[in-house]
Amino acid sequence: MDAQKQRWRLWAARDWKALGVNVSLIVLGSLVYVLGMNAVLIPQKLLSGGVVGVAVILHYLYPSVDVGHFYLVSNIPLMLLGWFSVSRRFMGYTLFGMVFFSLAASWVKVPSVTVSDPLLAAVLAGVWCGVGGGIMLRSLGSAGGLDILAVYLNTRWGIRVGVTYMAANAVVLAVGGYFFGLEKALFSIVYVYASGRVVDAVMVGFNRRKMVLIISSKAQETADFILHGIRRGVTFLKGTGGYSGEDRDVILTVTTLTELPKLKEAIFRIDPHAFVIINDTLEVLGKRHGTLKVY
Repeated sequence: MDAQKQRWRLWAARDWKALGVNVSLIVLGSLVYVLGMNAVLIPQKLLSGGVVGVAVILHYLYPSVDVGHFYLVSNIPLMLLGWFSVSRRFMGYTLFGMVFFSLAASWVKVPSVTVSDPLLAAVLAGVWCGVGGGIMLRSLGSAGGLDILAVYLNTRWGIRVGVTYMAANAVVLAVGGYFFGLEKALFSIVYVYASGRVVDAVMVGFNRRKMVLIISSKAQETADFILHGIRRGVTFLKGTGGYSGEDRDVILTVTTLTELPKLKEAIFRIDPHAFVIINDTLEVLGKRHGTLKVY
């Protein structure tokens, strides 16, 4: 009984730790995003994509109402949709994120950052808000918006998340361009692109991995170096030469950018005639490479 109680305590401690980490990421990411939005995006009259874009357009049309209020109201239908189609844990974090983001957007007031060049302003806003968005997406929730719709459409009809984001952003920017001019919409495309790239960098840029395929006549010796020299895992794939018809072991391994030069040098030192293919990876999960977030 004492052992069972101890296990329950450990599980409870892990749950509280996870709760604290995820809430902290949502709070920090929301604050960073809101600071960029209120300091650069809105003063420059730039547009945004998704639900934030809808809220920004409504704020430009009705300046007396804060972006936060429009954002909160616009998210209510999506929250109802997600509550019945996405896990309760994801929606719990997302509900908190939506409310906190809306309050922060209304209450956090900062001086506007003066940037005379609208293109530079779009890039600055994209970097700033992208950092905030990336921090939020490192949690097990979000601040609402298109995340809920994208997850729902993907689970219901198999529509890819990227397609949902692209279509929704295109519609919002088109509407904004209609009201505020084509030039604003074009500068806003720069903002959306920069923001998306920074979100990717924040989420995976500090944990970038390379997949390496190695075809060598000294496969075992090369594998031994990878296993013991840089302490990375190795998988042997069976291959057959199309011209020679000889059976060969093809080495598959995943390594970091910092370890890659050392790996390449060792491969060609062991076998100067080795054939090496190096690919970028979108995400790597497993031992020593990260864990899967379950929503």
